[in-house]
Amino acid sequence: MLVVEDDPLVRMSAVDIVEDADFVAYEARNADQALRMLEAHPEISVLFTDIDMPGTMDGLALAHAVSDGLT
Repeated sequence: MLVVEDDPLVRMSAVDIVEDADFVAYEARNADQALRMLEAHPEISVLFTDIDMPGTMDGLALAHAVSDGLT
């Protein structure tokens, strides 16, 4: 599972929850980093993303890009 969150404390909490549920958690601070992570780790099958993030795209645009297969 890829957790995409710009706030470090929220990201750390989300990763802890994912790992406590026995999933492997990957982390990204923004959509650009998330896209690179998805390309580098094809085993990632779930995306958990913040909506309001700084950078070239927000979480909704990231979800659409992943859903449309742009990774």
